[in-house]
Formats: sequence, structure tokens, C-alpha cells
Amino acid sequence: MLKRSSIQRSNEELKAYFADLAVQNLRPLWTVDQPKEPKSKAVPYVWHWRDLRSRVMRAAELVGTEEAERRVLVLTNPGTQWGAANTLLANIQVVLPGETVRAHRHTNAALRFIIEGKSGYTVVDGQRCPMIPGDLVITPSWSWHDHANDSDVPMLWLDGLDGPLVRMLEVGFREDYPEEIQPACEGNDNSQSRYASGGLLPAWEAAPSTPHTPMYRYPLKQAKAALERLAAQETGSLYDGVILEYTNPVTGGPVMPTIGCYIQLLRGGEHTEAHRHTSCVCYHVVEGSGYTLVDGQRLEWEEKDVLSVPGWAFHEHVNTTDRPAVLFSLTDIPAKRALGYYREQAHYSGRQ
Repeated sequence: MLKRSSIQRSNEELKAYFADLAVQNLRPLWTVDQPKEPKSKAVPYVWHWRDLRSRVMRAAELVGTEEAERRVLVLTNPGTQWGAANTLLANIQVVLPGETVRAHRHTNAALRFIIEGKSGYTVVDGQRCPMIPGDLVITPSWSWHDHANDSDVPMLWLDGLDGPLVRMLEVGFREDYPEEIQPACEGNDNSQSRYASGGLLPAWEAAPSTPHTPMYRYPLKQAKAALERLAAQETGSLYDGVILEYTNPVTGGPVMPTIGCYIQLLRGGEHTEAHRHTSCVCYHVVEGSGYTLVDGQRLEWEEKDVLSVPGWAFHEHVNTTDRPAVLFSLTDIPAKRALGYYREQAHYSGRQ
């Protein structure tokens, strides 16, 4: 009958063997702890806008867009020391009135969620996209993009990128455009007229075959209208209130293969139930105030704050006011779903 074996050796003999392995850059797997569930290096954390804005504006006094390719402050999670979460960057960028930011492209998929400003714009592969507060602008992997502010007030936005994932996979490339700024095509932002028609697509041409959305700009006005309409008719998610995903209008899938984007509404006084999932999440507070409880830690938030919820951490949201709160979020759900690693679990008692 087959059975597990047992060999008893002295600690001294085993230590000598392990030392011999180390000389050859080898390590015995059986001595390595094998956890039964993931534990993120990232920790729950919140960056308050009252602290962020003054520091990013100070950067605008110290360096120009000639000296800094992108005038950006990286939100650094204390647990990872690079990025707001394990696979995601959430940064704050500022462009002053009259400034341009040179064109380049890179492997990193990126997005811009506009926080402050009037009428700046970004050009993505020739498409000029207005940047109005609350708008989501997509910059897919390896697409040319540059920014400009033709208004009389500073433009500030949240940059979301899959930089830590690209770095870990060692697939990062970057290239400068031959000119400072790429020319914008006629019919600027025509992706809006082509694809933002409630499920109607141009029938006279083949659907785009790219893995990312062909619609580069998602206005807040449309997103809020959809949230408010559904909030009046639907209960929504037990864990996220009324939540919508920004999607590729051609496929119905995520806006980019490695980053998913969501916007949610928490009704006045709403307290969601707790759940956890293998994806990490970075939230930006569009409006409202409240707190998120993450593995028992309370993260207080208000308008324009950014918070990080690590993967496989129980979390629930509380709107502490009688008015709706709106949160934008970016996650690595698409990448983990594609790999078959996405898992979700409700809290055993409903709330923490």
C-alpha cells in the first residue's frame, strides 16, 4: 500500500544541505510558506485632495512641461512603494493655461479622469478629445497621445495606468512622436458620433478589431444621467450600490484589456454589504462624502479624494450624507478574468 514517507534528519544536517543549495542559487520549496489565500502587499490607503492639490500645484511652480515629460505626482501605496495598488498606478497630473505636453506612446494602457479645469484636450491617435471635469478619456496601449490646455485655468486630472503590471511582465516600451504635437484629424472626437449612440453602430464599415474601445471619451453628463435613471428604478448591487461599467461599444467588454473602469452611485445614507475580490481597486470620489471600511480599517473620504482597496480585502461603502455620492473606479478585473484568476466572495455576516 502506498503512503507518505518520513525521513528524520538532524537540524545540523539539514542546515548544511540548505547552505549547499544556496551556493548554487537553489531553494527547497518545502520550507517556503504556502498561504491558503492571497494577502496583498498593498494596504488600504486614502490620499486626500486637500493635501494633493497644493502639492501638485507646487510642482507646476517648480518644473515646466519642457523639463518634465509629464508633470505628475505618483500616488504611492505604503505597502508597495510603487503605484497606488499592486498592478495599478493612480497619479495626479497638472497642465497650466497655455501649456502643451509633448506626444509619445508606450506599452502602458492609460486613462484620464478629469478633476478640475474648463476646456483642455488630449489628442489620442489623431482624435482630439475635450477634457471636461468628470469625463473619462481613454489612452489605449501604444496609442500616440499629447495634452494641451487652451483655457485660462489649470487642468488637473487622475491618471490611471497598468504600469506595475507592465513592469512585472517586463514588456514596457516607449517612443516619442517625431514632432512635439501630433496633428488632429478633421472631425475631432468623431468616436463620440460613431459609437455613443445607445448600441447603434455604423453598418457601412467593419467593426474595429482592436482589443480596446474605439470610443476615447466618456462624458460624465451621460454617465450621471444613466446612474440617476437606474437609481430611480433599480436596487443595484448589494456591495456597490448602483454601479455601471464603462464598456467597449462594439464588444460590450471592458474599455481596455488590462484596466476596467466603473462609476457608481451610493444613495443618501446607503451602507452597502461587504465583499472581497481578487482584483484591486482605486477609487476617485466624484462627489459626496462618506467612508469605506477595508478589512476593518475605516477610510474617510470626500470629494476628489483617491483611495486604494487591495485585492482580497473585505470592503463596504457608507454614504454619510443624505445626498447621493458618486465614485469612479479603475480595477485590474479584465486582466484577472482573462487569466482565469478572478474570484469574488461575500462577507459571511453581511458587514464587517
